[in-house]
Amino acid sequence: MGRCVRDARLETRNARLKLKPRHEPYWRGIDGGMHLGYRKGKLKASWLARFRLESGAYKKTVIGLVDDVQDADGLAIFSYSQAQEKARRWFSDLVRLDAGEETHPGRYLIRHVMDDYLAWFKVHRRGVDQVTYLINAHIKPGVGHMDTARLTAPKLRTFQEKLASTPARLRTKKQKDQKYRSDPMTPDEIRRRKVTTNKIMNVLRAALNRAYQEGKIASDDAWRRVKPFREVDAAKVRYLTEAECAKLVKACDESFRPLVQAAILTGCRYGEITNLKVGDFNRDSGTLHISTSKSGKPRHVVLTDEGKAFFAARVKDKARDARMFLRTKTEPWGKSQQSRRLKDACERAEIEPAISFHILRHTHASHLAMRGTPLAVIAAQLGHSDTRMSEKHYAHLAPSYVAEAIRRGFPTLGIGE
Repeated sequence: MGRCVRDARLETRNARLKLKPRHEPYWRGIDGGMHLGYRKGKLKASWLARFRLESGAYKKTVIGLVDDVQDADGLAIFSYSQAQEKARRWFSDLVRLDAGEETHPGRYLIRHVMDDYLAWFKVHRRGVDQVTYLINAHIKPGVGHMDTARLTAPKLRTFQEKLASTPARLRTKKQKDQKYRSDPMTPDEIRRRKVTTNKIMNVLRAALNRAYQEGKIASDDAWRRVKPFREVDAAKVRYLTEAECAKLVKACDESFRPLVQAAILTGCRYGEITNLKVGDFNRDSGTLHISTSKSGKPRHVVLTDEGKAFFAARVKDKARDARMFLRTKTEPWGKSQQSRRLKDACERAEIEPAISFHILRHTHASHLAMRGTPLAVIAAQLGHSDTRMSEKHYAHLAPSYVAEAIRRGFPTLGIGE
């Protein structure tokens, strides 16, 4: 909700009693060209709003009765702050119409908000596939029918709690009823559902904020009052030991093995690796240029001697614009073609439970942290905008004064066996 503009003459009953009845309303400016009016008649009083169009003319509307006698109900009788909120909603609609924007017929529903947000996201952000999935799988079915003008915090909290208690979805064939896992029962299962709920609510909140900033929604009060679940993110990150890395690489099939090697040696994501071209490897500086990353910002990944030798072999006798990694002699790697191959390789290498490709990225960063690499350097290597993610996931692995002091200060008691 926009901040309530104060006015000592209008915001309390006692102050309004001192005003003389008149036909011309007592106006209070809310924003440029936007005013809230209080018209005091002999028998009743009303709230009004007026909006200055680009032509300079004013458009006016009656908001409702004033709570001078009866208490406000937010439907027909309005307090000063309620009248301002309703006036802002009316202003936002007029701004869009006056600017010539297309408006959704009738009500502006949350599904309209999500459609507008996705259209913007595709142009300005990366990772649109995951956002699209969360919107289509959870947000539109859950709250897509709700009118933003009537959105309340209790409605959103009900949706949030339902998400947290709903079992995780399973991969389901098209045209089939959606399958789910069993109900979350253990503390870790409940925690994971809350983590997923926070991700979904973050997308919903971002879309609503976008619509609010564009003037398509008059108030952000409803979702500002709904807080995410706290202390549910697990900082513990799995990684492979040096021996497991060697076993996994050996267990991969011939075409897939180079991707796993590249991920362990660089910490790059699957998409970053499969998009690499020969010209992205700089032999002189020993770096890889990642032109397309999740954050949208390019970066340079530093290679060890082992990494330089590996990539030098990959680019040998290839054209600069050729892809560095191919699934076959001519076909590039596609989306999600790594999952099944990695699962099979983990089974052959006896790595249980099987890891995702992202764990290879954690493996690279974890081994850097355990050898004393500064977290700021790890953040730069992984392409994080700051050190918060590195601190969250890898700080406990790094050598620290506290750990060294405890190990140095506590005696060996001989009771460990």
